[in-house]
Amino acid sequence: MTASDLGAAWRCSGASLLRDEPIAGTASTVKAFLLVEHTGSWGVNALRDARLPHGLGNHLLLSGRAAGVRVLLARRPDRSGTGEVRVHAAYADPVSPWLESAAFGDVHEVLDLDLRPLGRGRSIGLEPAEGPMFAVCTHGKHDACCAERGRPVAAALEAAHPEETWEVSHLGGDRFAANMVVLPFGLYYGRLDPVSAIAVAGSQLSGHLELDHLRGRSGLPTPVQVAEIALRRHLEETRGDAVRYVGWTRGDEGLSTSRFEVAGTTYAVRVRTRTGERERLTCQAVKDNPIPVHEVVDISTYS
Repeated sequence: MTASDLGAAWRCSGASLLRDEPIAGTASTVKAFLLVEHTGSWGVNALRDARLPHGLGNHLLLSGRAAGVRVLLARRPDRSGTGEVRVHAAYADPVSPWLESAAFGDVHEVLDLDLRPLGRGRSIGLEPAEGPMFAVCTHGKHDACCAERGRPVAAALEAAHPEETWEVSHLGGDRFAANMVVLPFGLYYGRLDPVSAIAVAGSQLSGHLELDHLRGRSGLPTPVQVAEIALRRHLEETRGDAVRYVGWTRGDEGLSTSRFEVAGTTYAVRVRTRTGERERLTCQAVKDNPIPVHEVVDISTYS
């Protein structure tokens, strides 16, 4: 089935599902996140179009890009505010993730944040905070799928976990909507609906990962994301802290080897990555782009 077959009803998320595209290894590769509360409309490019005051959006866009920080706008699903601007900084290190937060009385205070330490994995001076945060992409102006599929998920999560749930702007991977990242761990989940999202949240709160919807851990390269999920499936291990990332190496012909430690045993997972078919990857895309394909070659142990 093609875009022309479906006409105006074509959606990237439905097309991805119809072609049975795997979601493992599709998380955006991001370690540092900054979430800035903004309850109003976001526009197509959230930071540039959201009408943030005093050039704040463009400042955050440029400073985040320079520091290697993914800056997202955030709001509660019911669009409620407190009169303050809540800010969250997360560093999704695969071994030692952390989260910190603050509430500013004046939006101008956000301009004073230096994002360079965050990009290097260091505090930007906010207060240490406890996770998890369930950040659901509902950025409909960026991609229709994110609103159509994301908003019901955010509403369901807010009803069950109101303190932990936020709507956020573009996360990446629109075709896997509804998408959610769990911070500070950088765990991307995709193809969620309200029921599966509640299950994922429950697993996270009990210290477990839900593998069927896990796209990957954003602090790791995509072949390593695939390797971790494959190893967890192989071992039937869902405990979040039970699989420790050790490192990875690239070889020839798209072959990579990822190493993990589990209960004192070191595992090596080899993954071969190649370029797959070209597809239209977002609802607003005007051309097709190639999709990376990852194949797990083998899983072994060594001393």
